[in-house]
Amino acid sequence: MKRYVFRRLLRVVPIVLLVSVATFALLHLAPGGPAAVMFGGRSVSDADLARIERGLGLDRPLPVQYLQWLRRVFLGFDFGTSYTTGEPVSRMILARAGATLELMGAAFALAFVVALAAGAVSAARRDRFVDELFSVLSAAGMSMPVFWLGIVAIYVFSVRLGVLPSGGRETIGAAGAADRLRHLALPAVVLASGFAASWSRYVRAQLLEVMSGEFVRTARAKGLGEGTVLWKHALRPSLLPVLTVMVLHLPALFTGAVITETVFSWPGMGRLFYEGLARHDYPRVLGVVVVASFLVILANLLGDVLNAAVDPRISLERGGVRAAERPAAPGRGVS
Repeated sequence: MKRYVFRRLLRVVPIVLLVSVATFALLHLAPGGPAAVMFGGRSVSDADLARIERGLGLDRPLPVQYLQWLRRVFLGFDFGTSYTTGEPVSRMILARAGATLELMGAAFALAFVVALAAGAVSAARRDRFVDELFSVLSAAGMSMPVFWLGIVAIYVFSVRLGVLPSGGRETIGAAGAADRLRHLALPAVVLASGFAASWSRYVRAQLLEVMSGEFVRTARAKGLGEGTVLWKHALRPSLLPVLTVMVLHLPALFTGAVITETVFSWPGMGRLFYEGLARHDYPRVLGVVVVASFLVILANLLGDVLNAAVDPRISLERGGVRAAERPAAPGRGVS
């Protein structure tokens, strides 16, 4: 296990380097630039633009700019200074990373619980009214854009009903656990909705496949109830491919967090990234992308470890199934 984790961590550096190179190139290929944003679209002379670019170091060749940025990052975890605020980007990211992890963690946990429950109920009530209802709801959840659902949620629960705040992470002067939960409720539900709808279909499909196996028929023949067969015997073998899909959706979860944080004014890395893009703040965007890619890689590693925990046949050391330790046929030993 330790050797596998160490080998995976060694791959982080080249992957993050490739991501940073691609992001750096795309940022500089985009029209406009920090100097134009600073002048707010006003007509300025070429000399003034050149002076601003020289002050920001943008007059140097692109490879030189990238290598200087890379040296600061790897030697001192210094992502540079924001062009628009003058703050160190590392400090800005550290100040907002907790809010993003809180939102993504709450959305992931909520989507997992809802998907597990909805998928299991749909599989147990196959082709009945409940299954058809969840199918319609999941299709609607996957179809609705996050920004539209967020705006609707704000209008219904904040403007019309007034039961939940429309944005922010806490109320000034009334901060507390209950107040934090009230602010977290809407963005977490909105961000989790699409993933819960998608994952529930995976859970349903995997459960139906597993429940057609011989060991499930053996469990039923021994007189076990449908609930016991479903939750105790069929659910765990179904989780392995579902966990893999969930881990692969983590980059999309961060992308959704960018939109959700912008709609709900959530003070996280996603909103920081969006504001950096709008203002052509290269150091800010690069810093957020590098940190986010690192977190996604670690999450994928955690997903592999969870897969091994769910299915003991998986060997992380070899990256496959231990042939010598294959369990007996599933139909034997069912209690």
